[in-house]
Amino acid sequence: MTLRAPHHQPAPAAGRYTRRSVLTGAFALATAAALPVAAAGRAYSAAVPDIIACATWGARAASEPVVVLANRPERIVVHHTATANVTDYTKQRAFALARAIQTYHMDAQGWIDTGQHFTVSRGAFVMEGRHSSLAELRTGTRQVRAAHCVGQNTVSIGIENEGTYTSQTPPAAQYAALADLCAHICDQYGLPASEIYGHRDFNATSCPGDRLYALLPTLRKDVATRLGTPLSEPEEDPVWDLVRQATGRPAATLGEYLPAGLLR
Repeated sequence: MTLRAPHHQPAPAAGRYTRRSVLTGAFALATAAALPVAAAGRAYSAAVPDIIACATWGARAASEPVVVLANRPERIVVHHTATANVTDYTKQRAFALARAIQTYHMDAQGWIDTGQHFTVSRGAFVMEGRHSSLAELRTGTRQVRAAHCVGQNTVSIGIENEGTYTSQTPPAAQYAALADLCAHICDQYGLPASEIYGHRDFNATSCPGDRLYALLPTLRKDVATRLGTPLSEPEEDPVWDLVRQATGRPAATLGEYLPAGLLR
């Protein structure tokens, strides 16, 4: 799901995106030293990130009841909003972004609510996206059906990151907030840090941008450190890999930008 530019860059060949290949990335290794890493072995369950609920940032009511699924998510999918890389890091800006995303998703896309479960602003404010996502995260037993990634909306948690990360990296504080949020989600749902992916792993899109996508191996390592667990490789799925290589990833039919004038 996401708000990327309407004419997004073509995604690389489908064969590149196997679950094992997600763990590679020379750029991520080169930039790892510049990004925040939690103390090794720390038990993450003692720290819960401050997640701002829908009611606090001024969300509209969903147009119909949000569906809560009985299953836990199997993975996390990372996105970028493909909006401007602003230097306004205030809470007010974060709230305006959340409202604009919801308006676009409901009024232009025709969805019942915000598409993703959570949003991380460039100012490192973490906000609930779709209603009930925060309550279900707190219980750790169910998830909300979302609209952030074709084929993954009933089995994954979607996180939007404000900005466009095709040629720039996220601010350090935003990255740290994303890592904290991912670690908390993994802790609550019993997910390994290896189950963190980018939108482009499942749909034909450039999201979450080349730079943020290249940071995912580092993100997995940092989340594993926060959890105090070793980083294992994700399970291989050779049949799915062959299908994707033969047929290509499903094309994304989702709007990928935020129209001018919505963000006030």
